[in-house]
Amino acid sequence: MNRSFTIGQLAIAADVNVETIRYYERRGLVAQPPKPAAGYRTYSKDALARILFIKRAQELGFTLEEIDNLLSLGDSHCAEVQELAEGKLASVRAKINDLCRLERVLAELVTQCRINPENAACPIVESLQPDSGQS
Repeated sequence: MNRSFTIGQLAIAADVNVETIRYYERRGLVAQPPKPAAGYRTYSKDALARILFIKRAQELGFTLEEIDNLLSLGDSHCAEVQELAEGKLASVRAKINDLCRLERVLAELVTQCRINPENAACPIVESLQPDSGQS
């Protein structure tokens, strides 16, 4: 059965807002179906699948621009898609490294706070002050 959806039904089925679908249409990520002379535009199951793909790709950290590239590469050779995914993987790894460095710095500051005498200045606040300890 080839089910069709109104924009409201499509939004419910995809668990997105109607405005999200309209935004995707404006961005060219989802095709806007023609409006019949009488009645509402209807969207196909393919539109639902495309929106679900977009949402899943966003959950994986892809931007809408990157998703647009993925969608345009859909029928391309896997090597082109792999190149895009490798770029995203490198970006994710860089963010993980940054977060690990941040975690180490914060852990050290928390440790300094724990051993800090009550009436001394807070090491965390001091570390955030401009020119802290610098002359």
